[in-house]
Amino acid sequence: MSYEFCSTQIEGRVLTVTINRPEAMNALHPPANAELAEVFDGFAANPDLWVAIITGSGDRAFSAGNDLKYQASGGKMYVPDSGFAGLTSRFDLTKPVIAAVNGIAMGGGFEIALACDLIIASENAVFALPEPKVGLAALAGGLHRLPRQIGQKQAMGMILTGRRVGAEEGKTLGFVNEVTTPAELLTRVQAWADMIVDCSPTSIRASKEAVYRGLDEPTLEAAYRGQSKYGEINAMFKSPNMIEGPMAFAQKRKPQWTG
Repeated sequence: MSYEFCSTQIEGRVLTVTINRPEAMNALHPPANAELAEVFDGFAANPDLWVAIITGSGDRAFSAGNDLKYQASGGKMYVPDSGFAGLTSRFDLTKPVIAAVNGIAMGGGFEIALACDLIIASENAVFALPEPKVGLAALAGGLHRLPRQIGQKQAMGMILTGRRVGAEEGKTLGFVNEVTTPAELLTRVQAWADMIVDCSPTSIRASKEAVYRGLDEPTLEAAYRGQSKYGEINAMFKSPNMIEGPMAFAQKRKPQWTG
């Protein structure tokens, strides 16, 4: 499909989604959020797509977050049920999503990245939750995901000041997986996606579900004992991949995974 505020590209099992509002530093307004929600609805429902990448058009910005100029002009503000960029409230997506952060990832832009499973950042990437500086708060998940990902004190240091954090510091803090050059960003992200695609998709989805749902359990024991009830875990055990993986290993060949 053709979209006005984003573009999509499919290569094998991987969907790449590019926010396409460079004139607004890829900031999102309601029409853009609606398009992205539709894109990720399609990704979730398509059994042939196993991994998604989200990035921003150009090299200046991944996303500057909420389009404040649109808001200030009196434009009607709303967010789809699946959240900012169709991702920040999408808690049932068991397929991996990788953020390729090129430049500014501010406010909602940072929250999009935090909602992804991996963040690969260009050397020029800058992250912040500056909402308090404009009388707002990072309510698209940033206030909850950041403390869970880097710890309370480090997160509060960013949240209460709105300060900007570069890519290397983001890696040190723990929310960035890899830092690379702007020219190599999409190549490195594709390499991560390829490594995921090399694995059984049913195992990947089971693993993702177990990790996130387990983190919400009160104890390690509860997480361990509760995982047998998770839908993707049960789907993994019923999948032909449970036979294909060991058989391919024994026959010293590459597995032929099914979705």
